[in-house]
Amino acid sequence: MKLILRILLSALAVVILSKVLPHVFVDSYTTAIIVAVVISLLNFIVKPILVLLTLPVTILTLGLFLLVINAVIILLADNLIDGFTVDGILWAILFSLLLSFLQSILFSLLKEDEKS
Repeated sequence: MKLILRILLSALAVVILSKVLPHVFVDSYTTAIIVAVVISLLNFIVKPILVLLTLPVTILTLGLFLLVINAVIILLADNLIDGFTVDGILWAILFSLLLSFLQSILFSLLKEDEKS
């Protein structure tokens, strides 16, 4: 149940960001749910491999290269999903930063609900 709520909150964050950012487009709520699932799977499967392969560059940039890796994950999701579009790597970096920020806020609200 907790996993489903987290995916729905991530989909909500994707929809909110698609309304706020001009170069990010999601055509439906169903697509937003698919985007949330695909990004979660890519973060689980592909991201550790990319982090391992780019470890020297990540160390040299003091971890800032992880922003590029997050943008690559977003652009991969863009290529895999038809109704989801992100125009360029800079918008993907901004989208990934804001998505992480919004998810942390929404997930913290979920944790506060559990305590009550």
